[in-house]
Amino acid sequence: MDLDLHRVAASRPGERTPGEKLAHLTTVWGDALDPDQLRESHPRPQMERRSWQSLDGWWDYAFVEGTDWRDSPLPSRWDGRIVVPFSPESQLSRVERQLEPSQLLWYRRSFEASSPTAGRRVLLHLDGVDFACSVYLNGEKVGEHRGCYLPFVLDISDTLREGVNELAVCVWDPSETGAQLRGKQKLASGTMWYTAQSGIWKPVWLEEVPDAHVEQLMLDVDPDAETLTVRAQVSMGGERLGVSVAGGPTTFGDDAQVTVSVPDPRLWEPNDPYLYPLEITYGEDRVRSYCAFRTIAVERDAVGTPRLMLNHRPLFLRGLLDQGYWPDGLLTPPSDEAMAADLSAARDLGFNMVRKHIKVETDRWYYLADRLGLLVWQDIPSGGGRLDPWRSLNLPTLLRHAQAGYDDTTPTHQRAMAADDPSYQEEWCETCAATVTALRNHPSVITWVLFNESWGQFDSAANTQAVWDLDPTRPILSNSGWYDQGAGDVIGIHNYFRHLRVYPNHSDRMFVISEFGGLACHVDDHSSLPHDYGYETYDSTTDFSAAVRNKLAEADALEAQGLAGYVYTQLTDVEEEVNGLLTYDRRVNKMP
Repeated sequence: MDLDLHRVAASRPGERTPGEKLAHLTTVWGDALDPDQLRESHPRPQMERRSWQSLDGWWDYAFVEGTDWRDSPLPSRWDGRIVVPFSPESQLSRVERQLEPSQLLWYRRSFEASSPTAGRRVLLHLDGVDFACSVYLNGEKVGEHRGCYLPFVLDISDTLREGVNELAVCVWDPSETGAQLRGKQKLASGTMWYTAQSGIWKPVWLEEVPDAHVEQLMLDVDPDAETLTVRAQVSMGGERLGVSVAGGPTTFGDDAQVTVSVPDPRLWEPNDPYLYPLEITYGEDRVRSYCAFRTIAVERDAVGTPRLMLNHRPLFLRGLLDQGYWPDGLLTPPSDEAMAADLSAARDLGFNMVRKHIKVETDRWYYLADRLGLLVWQDIPSGGGRLDPWRSLNLPTLLRHAQAGYDDTTPTHQRAMAADDPSYQEEWCETCAATVTALRNHPSVITWVLFNESWGQFDSAANTQAVWDLDPTRPILSNSGWYDQGAGDVIGIHNYFRHLRVYPNHSDRMFVISEFGGLACHVDDHSSLPHDYGYETYDSTTDFSAAVRNKLAEADALEAQGLAGYVYTQLTDVEEEVNGLLTYDRRVNKMP
């Protein structure tokens, strides 16, 4: 039997005592954060205009009983002040209070603005609100939104006043009591499930635009043809789209599309992540952006093994699982410098890729990955009802043959995978499509990962085809872990409890170990709890680092046997998990 039963038994976490709380760990970037002087970097480097205004900083907040987020009246009393964009559960919000499913969270702040002049509009951007919210300006409802991970935009031109304006947001978040997408958040956190967060957790900002403006850009690079094609979704027709590459002359096109010749383009690669600056015009609209020239595909190498080809050359993927959690900010990084430090740490540790696990980051995170040359596998966030632990985890862990042949199109199987709620399936499809659309221009993003370990898994083959239709330029890993349905470009298995090996593959799909490792090391004063969770625990960073390097060398050796890449678990500790190469507070590198 290939299963290491001793390792399985040793993976059980320590027991939390009733009411036990996580230690107040902080990062150096959180310690340096000044709520009165938050750094203002443009939230969308790929769609940057000069006329914008940040609304992050101090807001009023109030917790009120109720769940009617669409029509609840503004509170008569406020509980205090909160720092946006940090969720109220986080330390950096200065609140540290859990929003319960039976409660609403209200936000309020005033700001000064000018009424837009003729031919101009003012847009309100909310880049991430968990989960459902209504938005009010000067007492008038201007919009609502459902969904945790992606930005939305409201045109507030007709409601905006000259001078002082009052903005209010009402939020409801059912967490795991609902079926909505929520990733690894859980009110009853522990083991692989982390502190639930809610409310505004990404930037809030204003932007002034002409009536006729670009709403979305689609950048299609073709290094072989030496061309860049820019397509724009626009607010209204009648103008010509123009594109200037790296300060060159502007090329104009028709129907909001233009193709530009870029002779002998400099290719984007991890060791040379070159970004071409772009200036895009549409009538009076002026947008700064960037692009990169690179190709990604799964093809057979010289000996016939399917591998990832970057710019037509095989690249062995050495990846890290990246949860994107912070002890002081939860899902919100303390700063750009904090995000860049995580990405740089992954590279410095010898990895060329991170798997962004069940979370969609801010646009600036992907910009930093683009700039630093770190490849990204992007997960689609999970959700759904209550998982069947036997079918979703225990059975496929114990019996490898149970991982095959489990059809995810049947209602009973979808119920076991917590995916039978029609509203969940609809939200997942909408979020998946919106994520692909939002991130498709980032050169660092090289693979879409649709489902993880059966969590909310349904109709994998059809969903894979839908993503291919949206973006035929990137490989797809349909099912990471088990219950593969034969779809996509990648076979990705999770192997925490068996000897690492390459399983027979009689297809054109490349074979990867999409999660393994998980070795644990508790570092006093830098861990969230006195007990821990991981697979094989080491008492010193010296022993831990030696064991990790041995495990990575074991995986590296499989390249010659047909392995196309791997994802080691993981970059940082997260709460109870102490299997990171860095501690949760990022103050200790466990790989000396």
